[in-house]
Amino acid sequence: MRVIFLKDVPRVGRKYDIKEVNDGYAMNFLFSRKLAVVATPKAVAELEMKKKEIIIEREVQEDLLMKNLEEIKDKAVIIKCKTNDQGHLFSAIHKKEILDEMSKRHHIEINEEFIILEKPIKEVGEFKIPIEIKNKKSSFQLIIEKI
Repeated sequence: MRVIFLKDVPRVGRKYDIKEVNDGYAMNFLFSRKLAVVATPKAVAELEMKKKEIIIEREVQEDLLMKNLEEIKDKAVIIKCKTNDQGHLFSAIHKKEILDEMSKRHHIEINEEFIILEKPIKEVGEFKIPIEIKNKKSSFQLIIEKI
């Protein structure tokens, strides 16, 4: 049975993939958990329209960010966290927390995949966070302070 995945299913398929799966697996697992739908011609046509919309929206976001790269350079994001006596954070700072704080303070929306963060930040200090969009690079200042 051909199905369209609505969500990522580990080792089976990713969101919006069209794949052939066993009938029993589709009926008993995928459909009951709303992870997939039957790949009818109408559903496939809707999927193609949705993919086109997502691509267009993504291109618009990238173009807006390209225009704002110079503005982002001057921005600083300050995050206050609990630390131990040595200045290490109790919980690491990930891309999502950085982006949430940037959108709150500066009203700039950036997709997680554009930020280059090799590993989560686990200590107090100032960090330069690089951003890369379509081979154009920029960065902004991240300041981690203890409460």
